[in-house]
Amino acid sequence: MNQKKQLMKNTIIIAIGKLSTQIISYLLLPLYTAKLTPSEYGEYDFVCTLSLFLCPIITLLMEESMFRYLIDAESKSQRKKIISQTIIYTLGGTVLFTILSAFIMGIWTDYSAAYITAIITFVISNILIGLSNALARGLGKIKLYSISNFILGISTIILNIVFILGIKAGAEGLLWANTIANTFTAIVIFAILKLPAYFGKLDKTLMVDMIKYSVPLVPNSISWSIINMSDRLILTQMVSSAANGIYAMASKFPNIINVLYGYFYTAWKESAAKIVKQQNKNEYYNSIYHDAKRFLYAVTICLIAVMPFAFPIFINKTYNEAYIYIPIIMIATYYSNLSSFYGGIFSAYKDTKIMGTTTIVAAIINLIIDLALVKHFEIYAACFSTLIANLIAYFYRKKKLKKYIKLRELKWKGPMLFLSIILLAYYAKYIPGISENVIAIWSINVISLIIAILYSLANNWKFISSILGAIKGKLKRS
Repeated sequence: MNQKKQLMKNTIIIAIGKLSTQIISYLLLPLYTAKLTPSEYGEYDFVCTLSLFLCPIITLLMEESMFRYLIDAESKSQRKKIISQTIIYTLGGTVLFTILSAFIMGIWTDYSAAYITAIITFVISNILIGLSNALARGLGKIKLYSISNFILGISTIILNIVFILGIKAGAEGLLWANTIANTFTAIVIFAILKLPAYFGKLDKTLMVDMIKYSVPLVPNSISWSIINMSDRLILTQMVSSAANGIYAMASKFPNIINVLYGYFYTAWKESAAKIVKQQNKNEYYNSIYHDAKRFLYAVTICLIAVMPFAFPIFINKTYNEAYIYIPIIMIATYYSNLSSFYGGIFSAYKDTKIMGTTTIVAAIINLIIDLALVKHFEIYAACFSTLIANLIAYFYRKKKLKKYIKLRELKWKGPMLFLSIILLAYYAKYIPGISENVIAIWSINVISLIIAILYSLANNWKFISSILGAIKGKLKRS
């Protein structure tokens, strides 16, 4: 099977495991927005973002190093050595984090002991699920990885309902629901993979090599977290927790782009690494890049066009203000994912330093804009700071990538024209003279959605045809 077909197959397997549960999670948004105040949801969202910031520091992203090194491993003894170094380092980092965080939060915050425990265990559970996922992927168990995400999604949804509706535990309940789901899923995966069989001794040389690979990824990951966390932290401190809750809810729908692209990106990192030594890599990278860029653009404009219909259904009126900010965050997310595509190629070449450099610059600029403008422009400042930061990371990485490979760009005037039309229709209800006419607004939004769908289908028809052909061939063989 050629690499492009393998990439498509792995992407579909990953999507099968995640898609159904993630759809259900979005269907539960009315529950969250009805039972949690913007302040409560903002508090929960902040802890989630804090966890994304802390986990790479605690583990030094050794799980990513493990995944990359396992791809090149040729024997069971090599795999055992690689996994052992990851376990040793991760265990030490987790113990140190637990002691320090309990001490710091106990002294410098007014959190209760129960809430501090909830935060610490939530972070540790994210470390466990990240390690189990990387292990499954590194050992080539892509179907198991998909199943683990299905288990995680179902258990998270059930526990969220129990803690919100049954126990009525608010933000702390959501933390415990996710902690239990993460830990349970990780234990299941470790048991299936027989993790104890991979326990081994410390190998200082290998440990150093793996750390050299993973350390530059830490500033990259932290910087993305800073881009996300600085918005939320500064909004919470300089405006209010409710403002952060509105911003967090506005980010929910753009996150669909991350979810859909994430299926591909998980498979892409492995595929990019395997093709790097082959002669046809230039043609392969360009082909995948064009498909990914068209797909991301299609998802972005279709989501913007469908929001006028979906938002009132899923979101409680308490969060109505979030509607205004969604397109800005969606466009920022589009560029963030294109930037991560470049990151997959840098990882394939084991040049992780560039990834860290680009995101550090973007994070600093994001933080400066937040500090300078949030007090005056509030949520708008947070949205535009994220957009600008993602644009900088995108163009910076694109320039640096020329060191290894030249990616041909697609024409941009047509896509920009269609995006402008979709945005104009989205904000039509704020235009004087149209805002009072419900029929006119509804008609404009329907036409906008039709245009977005037709353009996306036409622009991705070759890609769609290849997928349909593969499915048809599979059915015939079956």
